[in-house]
Amino acid sequence: MATAEGKTIPYTGPEQIDAALLETFAYEGPAQEIVTETNEFSAVCPYSGLPDYARLVIRYVPQLNCVELKSLKYYIVSFRNVGIFQEHATARIAEDLFQALAPRSLTVTTIYNVRGGFETTCAVTLPNAHA
Repeated sequence: MATAEGKTIPYTGPEQIDAALLETFAYEGPAQEIVTETNEFSAVCPYSGLPDYARLVIRYVPQLNCVELKSLKYYIVSFRNVGIFQEHATARIAEDLFQALAPRSLTVTTIYNVRGGFETTCAVTLPNAHA
């Protein structure tokens, strides 16, 4: 008997994502690509309330600032109980980091664990040359 069918676990909305947690420090040096990765990104499927887990890869070339990693971790954890589509989560992280860092370039990629037989990868690059 499938008693869990149709059950939804409560979650919060995107207003709980806290971009104010992001801290930066001054960067003075040659252009370099910085890559930060974690397998610990999670948010919540807004249909079921079940967690979506992903590998998160952040690539950026700083202009004047770098992101402080402890603050980045707290920011990423602020997604943990938020109901948000995978594509929107990726875009939100890219937009918030771009706002905080004003980098030369930034790409945020999420590689989500397989769900329902589908593997989903989302990527947002800013500034967007196609906008």
